[in-house]
This record gives sequence, structure tokens and C-alpha cells, in this order.
Amino acid sequence: MATNDYESVLKMLEEITTNARQIQEQLLDEILRKNAETEYLQGFLHDQTDKQLFKKNVPIVTYDHIKPYIDRIANGKASSDILLVEPLIGFSLSSGTSGGQPKLIPITAESVNVTAALGNLHLSLMIKHFGDLSQVGKRMELLFAKPDVETPCGLKASAVTTRAFKESSFQAILPKLYTSPYETIFCPDTKQSTYCQLLFGLIQRDEIVVIGSIFAATVLRGIKFIENNWRELCSNIKTGKISDWITDSGCRKAASLILKPNPKLADLLEDICSCKSWEGIVRKLWPRTKYIGTVCTGAMLQFTAELEFYCGGLPLVSGFYACSEGAIAINLEPLSKPSDVSYTVLPNTVYYEFLPIKEDCVTDSQNQVQLHTSRHKDTETVDLVNVKPGQCYEILVTSPTGLYRYRVGDIIKVTGFHNNTPQFQFVGRQNVALGVDMERISEADILKAVAEAKALLEPLGLILTEYTSYGDTSSAPGHYVIFWEIKPKKDNKNKNGKELDPKVMEQCCSKMEDSLHFTYRMYRKENIIAALEIRVVKQGAFEALLDYFVSNGASLSQYKTPICIKTKEALNILDSRVIAKFFSPRTPIQDN
Repeated sequence: MATNDYESVLKMLEEITTNARQIQEQLLDEILRKNAETEYLQGFLHDQTDKQLFKKNVPIVTYDHIKPYIDRIANGKASSDILLVEPLIGFSLSSGTSGGQPKLIPITAESVNVTAALGNLHLSLMIKHFGDLSQVGKRMELLFAKPDVETPCGLKASAVTTRAFKESSFQAILPKLYTSPYETIFCPDTKQSTYCQLLFGLIQRDEIVVIGSIFAATVLRGIKFIENNWRELCSNIKTGKISDWITDSGCRKAASLILKPNPKLADLLEDICSCKSWEGIVRKLWPRTKYIGTVCTGAMLQFTAELEFYCGGLPLVSGFYACSEGAIAINLEPLSKPSDVSYTVLPNTVYYEFLPIKEDCVTDSQNQVQLHTSRHKDTETVDLVNVKPGQCYEILVTSPTGLYRYRVGDIIKVTGFHNNTPQFQFVGRQNVALGVDMERISEADILKAVAEAKALLEPLGLILTEYTSYGDTSSAPGHYVIFWEIKPKKDNKNKNGKELDPKVMEQCCSKMEDSLHFTYRMYRKENIIAALEIRVVKQGAFEALLDYFVSNGASLSQYKTPICIKTKEALNILDSRVIAKFFSPRTPIQDN
């Protein structure tokens, strides 16, 4: 992209964020006028397109409400005017790790263009801050495609990333700008795909200027994969022969073109990887790297401490905020720390409404989730330009792809404005909560409690690498179970946490309970809820959890470790790998 091209894109961004009110009004008017005669809107608006009537008559819905309409489209004629007039070209298939089941979201040619525009905007911001790195090197990104699912109507359902990888424009730049060949991205075996992508990244180490993947968890898994397999990778590089267990024909074909005997490189990599500590290993393996491009916000915050340990001060850039339902926002300050990132809403992609949530939803989440379920009857939505800094909201979208007043399920906190467009931080998922009685704990509550508790591990030289939770009601009273996977910062005998100090771990349990809201602490005091439990699992447990979700249809590129476990199968995977259990020894501190 030429300098004047990226500057014109950024100028356009300034214009749309300045004219946010007019753009939102025009977008809603266009959506309603175009789709007024669809079966769905006819039932509520009767050919009317008035904004106030729209808000009064069209209900706020979740995916479960519109699923029957989408199923009819998928099972019948894609051109039928059930939700929208514009012809569909396919469906976006969500990962299913947030809500439990994958969702089908209609896709049109225009929505594909909107997604591409988000990528172009992100690229422009990267050029502004880092220069045009495409002119000086390649990207090592761990990219994974999933097979399409063909629906009865003949249209295919694909993960957003898979659809992007299939675009001719992406395939045209792939060999020049990325280290991963097409065959490795589309390899159906994720282990073989990961191995080959990392192998080719090591071979091309001197060309790499950016490292990344969609989510921070994937980048971290890649680094750990090298940590566990570097001897084999170096052997392949030394001999110029791929390991026999790589059986995928596409991967072997790609290897035959890239892999040549290189003992000098293999010896260098062996020297780097055999060092006592892997702190800053990314800079050592790929010395020209300018930044790590991956989402580090929201549920991904839990991975940033360990990622920073491996990356040795490289910027962790969370570029944008998007979901299967649309391109929502962009990060205008990519050099911000992950905990400080605010996303700027894009007012020209979908029409937004916001449902207010208790104002102190982050700092004091007392009764937060109960409010989620009761507030909608009496709370009016707020337009994009009228949200208030410091207030928490749930996002609703009305999109050109047939979603009307649709609850995305994300909770955000407004942090300010860029021109006339709000900026926000991601707080958590509305529908993710723990509960064993009448209380409810939100994702934000869990994130906050874990963040405070894991600080107790740092003096011991330990890192919490991954965690999840569930409410155990198999006995009375029920209690919260938090699964932790822990590893040492430096190599020592304590690789699986078998020698963890029980007193420190009990303090971690108590610290989490002290951090939870008033209702939880009151229920604990009255023995309505039993003591919180931390179950430490052996290293690799969360890899096994990932394998389970991927084998059941989740896209590896889009996978996020669930904050709360919802299936018996997933629970069994972690329970079978527990190596230590600790309980809070006291009731949590009560407010005065």
C-alpha cells in the first residue's frame, strides 16, 4: 500500500467518526427501506420504516430467536426474502466456544467487502506506526482453515477466517508476505499444520518481521509447541527431511519446496533453544520482528503475562474487534498495553444500540448478572453517539445481513470518544456466568479474581498459563471450581506444579473469593456456597481441551479457551488431568 493510499484511508476514518450520527441514521434507514417487505420485518413494521416504530415494535433478540428463520433459509432457497432482500453468498460459521454451539450468520457480497475494509483500515494503522513492513519482510502467522459445511440450499457455511483464506486476493499475496504455504493452512490435521507452519517459520527466520495469529492463545501455543519439539524441528532442518509422522500430502509437498539441508541454521537454533530460560525467546529466534499481531484483550488477557515473558518486550498489538456478526471496531493506538486498549467503533458497518448495565459493572459487580436478565423490560436502548463514558453496555446490532436488534452477547465499557464516535474496552460475555445457587458470577468477575490471585504466584517464579471454571453442584452446598495450568518461569523440577506450596495455593483460593461480589461472599458466610476450589492440572491439559473443541467443529483460528466449562466431556478432559487440589481455608472478607 502506497503512502498516499494509507493516508487516504485514515482520512476517511476521521470523516466517518466525525459524522457518526448522520452515518448511523442513514445506515438504519437504508437497511429498513431495503428489507421492509421481508417476512421478518413485515411481521413487526407492516411496510413502515420509521426509526421510532422500529425500536418500539421490533423485539430485542438472541440467536435462538432468529435461528428458525436462518434454518429455513439454509434448508430452502437462499434467495427467499425471509430476513433480507439481498442475495446470500454463504454463511459465517462461529467457533461455538463462547456460546456452546456454532451459529450460522448470513453473508452477502457487501458484508464481505466490509470485512475486507476493516483489514485495509488495520493495515493502514500498522503502516502509520511501523512503516510498510510488507516491503522488508514476511509475516509468520499461525493460520488454520476449516472445511466448509454445505447447507441444503447449496450455500456453504465457513469460518470467517477460512473464507478470507480462500479469497483470490489473499492467495495472490500469500507466497510473498507469509511464511505459511497454502497447503499447511488447509491441512485438516492441526498438529501437522502447526508443526509445518512453525518449521517453515524457523527456516525463514531472517525474513520475518511480524509474528501473530487471530488470538493470543494461538500464538502462545505455537511458542510452547517449539519449546516442546525444537529438537525434532532442528533435526528436520539439519537433514533437510521432514519427519515421517507428517503424512499430509500437501504439507509434504510444501516441505519438498522449502526444506533443504542446513546444518548451520540447525546448530544456531539448537544453541538458542537449549538456553536455560526461554525468556525473550521470540526475539532470539526471529530477531527482526517488530511486533506480535494478535488479540490480547478480553478473555485473551489471561495469556499476556506469559506471552510477554516469551516475547521480550515486543509490542502486543490488538488490531481490531470483530465477530461473526460484523466488523465492530478498530484500535487506533496499537502500541497501547493490552490492559489499556480501547477500540473505536466503526459507525458505517452496522447500526448500533446499547443496553445500559449497572454503571460499576467492572469495579464492583454486585448482582451484575441478575441485572443482565431483568433490565431489558424497563430499560431503553441508547444510540451510538449518546453513550456515556464510564458506563457499561451490552451491544445490539442491526445489520445489512438480516440481523435486527440482535444481542451480540458482548459487554463493553465506554472509555471516551474519538471525534463523535465512542471508544470502549471489552468487559466480557453477557451469557457466560457461574452459579451454584441464586448468585451469578460474570466473566468480568472471574477475570478480575484470577488476575488478583495469580499475582501470588509471581514471587515463586510461577506463571498461570491457562484457566477455566465451572460450578460444581454434585454435592451440597455447591462450590466453584477453578482449573489452573501452571508452569515455572525458568526450567526447574517443578514442571507440573507437584511441589506447589499448599499455603500459597490456599491463599490464591481465598484471594479469589475476596475479589468476588457481595452476594457471593454473603452466601459463603452463610454456608449456602462451599469453599472455592483450585484444581491444578498437568501441562498440556488445555491443549487436550483445545483438541476436543476442534474435533467437535471449532475453528482453531477462532478458538478461545472458554471461561466457563459447559459440557461434561470438556469437564472430564480436565478432571482426568488434575494433579493437585486446594480449597479456601476461610470465609471471604466481608464489607464493613
